[in-house]
Amino acid sequence: MSSVDVTQLNILIVEDNVHFRTLVRSILQALGMSKLEEARDGIEALEILDAPDSSKHIDLVILDWKMEGMDGVECVRQIRKLDCKNNAVPIIMVTGYTETSLQEQALDAGVNGFLGKPISPQSLLGRIVSVMDSPSPA
Repeated sequence: MSSVDVTQLNILIVEDNVHFRTLVRSILQALGMSKLEEARDGIEALEILDAPDSSKHIDLVILDWKMEGMDGVECVRQIRKLDCKNNAVPIIMVTGYTETSLQEQALDAGVNGFLGKPISPQSLLGRIVSVMDSPSPA
């Protein structure tokens, strides 16, 4: 049993595909999570995470790998360089790309967990619980 109440997490969904972003939001809401923020890309995610407003504290980032402009790995590198409390936020990378070399690249950047597409409510919840219970890299 998880020691973390996932329904209380502030979660940032970073996904450039509106349909997949909506799917992730719907799954999270169905699982009882309602404190959700969305970013259309890595740049917007960094703006949210680096905001001086303390109400923008994020407990978890769910991030796509392949996005227009800044990809997920570069976004993770930039998050880890932020000079704020959100720089250590646990990050789950959702990707259809599961090659070991790509996972190693993401781990080196600071990703805490992976979830392969397609996702299900059970797989997403399981990964969230796993990462929040043990937020060290995957």
